[in-house]
Amino acid sequence: MTIKETPLKGLVIIEPKVIKDDRGYFFESFRKSILTDRGFDLEFVQDNESLSNKGTVRGLHLQAPPFGQDKLLRVVRGSIYDVVVDVRKDSNTFGHSYGIELSGSNNLLFFIPQGFAHGFCCLEDETIVQYKCSNYYNRDSEMGVSWNDPELQINWPIDNPIVSDKDQTHPPLAEFVSPF
Repeated sequence: MTIKETPLKGLVIIEPKVIKDDRGYFFESFRKSILTDRGFDLEFVQDNESLSNKGTVRGLHLQAPPFGQDKLLRVVRGSIYDVVVDVRKDSNTFGHSYGIELSGSNNLLFFIPQGFAHGFCCLEDETIVQYKCSNYYNRDSEMGVSWNDPELQINWPIDNPIVSDKDQTHPPLAEFVSPF
C-alpha cells in the first residue's frame, strides 16, 4: 500500500497493491498498521454501505464531538466524485475543499479524519460505497454544510443532482458553527 498526502493536513489517499491474474484480482482493503504508522491512532467500530444512482449527491455531512468520526472510504462498484471540506476552525486550510474520483476500478481508499465535512456524487448507476467509521452514528450529532455553497467552489461533475430534502437544508460555510 502507498499513502499519498493531500493539500489538507490529515487527509490521505491510500493506493493498495492490486494483484491481478486470470482469476481476477486481490488486494488488502484495510491494514491498520498503514494508518497507525502515520500516527493515526484509531479503532473502527462501524461499517456503512450505500447504493446510489448516477447524479445522486450525498452530503456534505459530519458528526459533532464527542461523536465525530474518522472515515476510511472506498468504492466497491461504480464511481463517485468524493469531496471533503476542512471545517477545523484553527486549520490553515479552513474552508478549503478537496475532491477525488474513486471507483471500483481504481481501488483507491480515502482516509477522512474528524473535522471534515464529507460528501460525494455518483457518476454511474448502482454505485456501491463502503466506509469504516471510528465512532458510532449519533443522530443528535449530525451536522452539515451546504453541498452547493458557491464559496466552496466545488465543481460537481453532474448536471441535475438528486439531493435529499435533508441535505438541501444544511447552511453555507459562512453560517456553519464548527465544533472542531
